[in-house]
Amino acid sequence: MYVCVCYAVPDSEIRACIARGARTVEEVGDACDAGTGCGSCLDRIDVFLAAAHAPSSIAGLPKSA
Repeated sequence: MYVCVCYAVPDSEIRACIARGARTVEEVGDACDAGTGCGSCLDRIDVFLAAAHAPSSIAGLPKSA
């Protein structure tokens, strides 16, 4: 699925940019141009960033009972 239509950037590329260390919408744009055109995808990019950097709700649970 394309996240940025202006530059035909798919979600897999957004995820790859984040995996390589992008932590802001601007850093994603610098890495792959997503969000640097019309700007309509900025909210979608931010969702990918939040999901990647938000702590998991199960992270603090014990590994075994």
